[in-house]
Amino acid sequence: MSDLPIFNPLVLIGVGSSFAFSGLFYHLYKDKKDDLVKLKEIPKFIPDQHLVRILKASPHRKLQYVAVEGLVQADGETLASQFVPRCFGVIQRIAVEEHWNVWNNITRTWNTRMTNRKETNNAVPFSLVEPGACITDITVKVHSPLEASGSFLERVHCGVKHAQEGLVNVLLEGLSGERPTVQKETEELLRVGTTMTGFGEVVLEGGTVRLQAPQDGRRYILVPTDYRGFIEGHEGTANLWKGLTALFGITGASLLAGAVYSTMGKKDRRD
Repeated sequence: MSDLPIFNPLVLIGVGSSFAFSGLFYHLYKDKKDDLVKLKEIPKFIPDQHLVRILKASPHRKLQYVAVEGLVQADGETLASQFVPRCFGVIQRIAVEEHWNVWNNITRTWNTRMTNRKETNNAVPFSLVEPGACITDITVKVHSPLEASGSFLERVHCGVKHAQEGLVNVLLEGLSGERPTVQKETEELLRVGTTMTGFGEVVLEGGTVRLQAPQDGRRYILVPTDYRGFIEGHEGTANLWKGLTALFGITGASLLAGAVYSTMGKKDRRD
């Protein structure tokens, strides 16, 4: 019985793993499609008079969860990059980390580890303004952006400094079995003029429109792209999971059909 192709362990593993991966990718596709449906139900605005009129007509002058798309503009002074000339932003993150080689007596090799990471975050107040507008009379102030989720910082600098061979490092290596190798510096900025879409609660207080974290528990999100690009990114991911679902499903079905066909052929020849 085990000589029949359908009972070949390799065939069974191939068929089983193909269908398993197909099921996994279908689950990911279904979740992403559900996310897309929810995202497309979120009202989308830009900082203009229409948004102000909607807020004035809303209870408590508040919109619980909406998307606002605009260009990043500092409310006052900007943050200048420490490494790139004429590069300005409103949020800045500078990270410095040291990489050391550590001697392993068991394997008799050097292993690398990262230590002494130092991170500095700076931010200045900023707002979103209407893209393409000549006069920016309506702005949406972004409240507590560092509390928002989303990868909205752009890396503008990445530098590596190699440790110099000196007497101190030689002594340190001999005493502790450790030696510094490189120091890595990175700088990330949310640059002025970046197109950004924020998902959260929008309120009108006095003459100020503010985007802030939702009070109903939904995620406060900032993304460095326009609304259409954000949706298209999710659609691309959904299509990827859909394609992989079909690919592995067809592969599993083909392997199974081939094994069944081979088995039936052997039975016919025996008869």
